[in-house]
This record gives sequence, C-alpha cells and structure tokens, in this order.
Amino acid sequence: MVKPATVEEYLAAVPEKPRAALERLRRLVREAAPEATEGIAWQMPAVKAHGRWLVGYAVFKDHCSFFPMSGALVEVFAEDLQGFVTTKGTIHFTPEQPLPAALVKKMVKARLEEVSARGA
Repeated sequence: MVKPATVEEYLAAVPEKPRAALERLRRLVREAAPEATEGIAWQMPAVKAHGRWLVGYAVFKDHCSFFPMSGALVEVFAEDLQGFVTTKGTIHFTPEQPLPAALVKKMVKARLEEVSARGA
C-alpha cells in the first residue's frame, strides 16, 4: 500500500469487505469521540484528542486490527474481548466477526478518559 496522506486515501486502497468493516469502526469511533480529529499515524487511520492519539485501525492480509493505543485497555476489556485475537495493544477482527459496537464505544470512551487524565 502506498503511504496514504488521508483516511479517505487509506480506505480507498482497502478491498471492499474489510473497507466496510473499517468504515463501520470509523463511524463508531466518531460517535464515541465526536470532538476528536482524524489523521494518519504510523501509516494507518487514527483519531486524536487532547493532543494525543486515541485509537487507530488498519487492514492486514488476513484480518483487520483495532489499536486502542493502550495495553491497559486491552487488559481491562479482556473478558469482553474473548473470541478475538489480542496482543498487548491490538485487537484483531474480521469483516465476518466485527467488534461489537457497544464494546468499541466503551473502549474509545475509556481511552478518552485515560488521555484526558494524562493531560490534567
């Protein structure tokens, strides 16, 4: 993939099924953090608030990933994430098994609180 300059460029280069999954995730993140701004960080779509990156998302060959940019959040929500492959700071999902909308929103709001507290 060519280095994208915008989220739209990134998504335009993604195949249809995973693009739909990422667009859904994008919408959920926007709903949970309407004051946040979008951009590209680490060559993937990401959202920023309070001067810090909140979350990001990307497509890979066999899955999509949601990056809460906080290993602590992956641990806090470990029970809710059962059935998904996780690493210290990444949650893998597929278009066929997307992350639950309510969970995405809870994680984004928790990340907002975490970032806001750091800025205080």
